[in-house]
Amino acid sequence: MAETADLTRLLQLWGSGDPQALERLIPLVYGELRRIAAAQLRKEPAPPVDATELVHELYMRIQAHRGKDWQSREHFYAVCTRILRYLLTDYARRRLRQRRGEGVLPLSLESLDIASANSEEIVGLDDALSTLERLDARKARIVELRFFGGFDLDEIASLLEISPTTIKRDWAMAKAWLYQEMRKT
Repeated sequence: MAETADLTRLLQLWGSGDPQALERLIPLVYGELRRIAAAQLRKEPAPPVDATELVHELYMRIQAHRGKDWQSREHFYAVCTRILRYLLTDYARRRLRQRRGEGVLPLSLESLDIASANSEEIVGLDDALSTLERLDARKARIVELRFFGGFDLDEIASLLEISPTTIKRDWAMAKAWLYQEMRKT
């Protein structure tokens, strides 16, 4: 509990402009961010970077959020998950461009259960997720936290402060919608 309070305090200090707060914050969150990054990279047969490099890129991007009104530790991890999604999608798009026009493969329903996904599937998921975000932001956020953040449904319920039952229902609906959307490609 003390670590959560320290983290929240440092996030608030950083948000209010304390330049050293981020430097004190990183050692508290580095392990969890590296775990999330490593889990995502294990899905790639030949990852473009290692987990340490990915977390360092995340760190560079998170610095742009200085002055943000951080509400909690959960809010911080949710923002990090979103940045991680963009980084992984960028890597996947670059890899696809290098393959000279190979098409995006549809993501299987099973792949959404945090099984392995290759570059084509990540790009396809990101495209479909962007569409879902315009239609239902909460369901898109659940998929993002589940797939790109590696959070389980109970953790997502806590992060979003929504009942686990609602999260499970939204997750099932989002998976079904994404399955249909990705079959179109």
